[in-house]
Amino acid sequence: MVNEYLKSECLRKITIYTASAIVIANMIGTGVFTSVGFQLSSVQNTWSILLLWLLGGLMAMFGAFAYAELGTHFKESGGDYIYLSRVFHPFLGYLSAWAGLTVGFSAPVALAAMAFTKYLAPFGLQGNRWLAIAVILAIGGMHSFTIRHSSRLQNYSTFIKILFIVCLIIIGIAVTGDPHNAINYGDSWKKEISQPGFAVSMVYVSFAYTGWNAAAYIADEIDTPQRNIPKALIGSTLFVSIVYLLFQFVLLKNATVPQLVGKEEATFIAFDNLLGTAGGKWVSVFIAVQLVATISSYLWIGPRVTMAMSSENQLWKPFSKKNKHGIPVAATWLHVFISIGLTLTGSFESILLYAGFVLQLMASLTVATSLFIVKKPGTFRTPFKPILQVIFLVFNLWVSIFTVIDRPVESLIGVVILLTGGVIYYFDRPVVLG
Repeated sequence: MVNEYLKSECLRKITIYTASAIVIANMIGTGVFTSVGFQLSSVQNTWSILLLWLLGGLMAMFGAFAYAELGTHFKESGGDYIYLSRVFHPFLGYLSAWAGLTVGFSAPVALAAMAFTKYLAPFGLQGNRWLAIAVILAIGGMHSFTIRHSSRLQNYSTFIKILFIVCLIIIGIAVTGDPHNAINYGDSWKKEISQPGFAVSMVYVSFAYTGWNAAAYIADEIDTPQRNIPKALIGSTLFVSIVYLLFQFVLLKNATVPQLVGKEEATFIAFDNLLGTAGGKWVSVFIAVQLVATISSYLWIGPRVTMAMSSENQLWKPFSKKNKHGIPVAATWLHVFISIGLTLTGSFESILLYAGFVLQLMASLTVATSLFIVKKPGTFRTPFKPILQVIFLVFNLWVSIFTVIDRPVESLIGVVILLTGGVIYYFDRPVVLG
């Protein structure tokens, strides 16, 4: 009996490798393959582009330190909802869970599914919404059984993702690119970094880095969380930051500004130039395939946040239920259907912008909570606290202000989403325990 219990508990825990796979898969999604085309509409100096991605990596690392501290302090799955509810007020936790449900976790799934079909354009499947929906449904189904099923899907798909993007970087650097490429090392970066367009371009970067906090959302599913959460968050964020910088250089090296500017399929364009039509087609297929890991990771962690909120609020109570293996199936399928709704109704760039805006606001609030917790034995502590948290908060405030100025419509959509959550909270009631 004891052995069976231990076996059952073991199956409900994931290793450092799976936790890292979730973080990496969350981060390496649509943003790294598509953002540079949108950024070139505002900034075109290579130093400006690389500085955007370097700053994004630093902010993600600072945020990862704070979340590692929070994840080892609270040890509950639910991430932002738990931290904001316990440190500040349940209202802020509720808003964060609502934001995660509507855009934070559902929007990246929709964007990845839309990009999945976009990168199958060479095979006549571009914009096929039904294929995007089928992918979301299939992956949602895989996450409805056991931790073992979810772990296998995540580990294998993330391995393919890492192998693929590393190979692209090696090929992109080793092979001589277009001599009239987008590389521009002039002095224009000094002017560009002071413009509103530079700050707005950071929204794309921030969205691409979204996921550096992923392992903290499933703290009670990770084996030895005090040790493995910091390792997964910090190590994975550092790895992805290096990959991102190298990959943006590869895209700029192998395509021209007119080819890339405003284009969602930037990676396909660059490697179609580099490898020819046949090679470009295969790169495009693998970009689509690696997005499976991204969709998988968001459909794993998002429902855990919704489940945490649902267990404490009456309106959402039905979504707190787990199956016999501890999987929040109802919450998983709620995220599936919201993602499908976004896939059917939204444009790629508008979803990316308002989702990125909301995510920045909520991440800033959550990082701020780490300033108000007292270190306990066996928990991680942010180095140089509170300096890194303050830098993170000031930087995000700067980006948010310029986003409101430059993209008021998308910003307003984000504010309306949060206000809607506030209204629902007003009519909801906390679950009475006991």
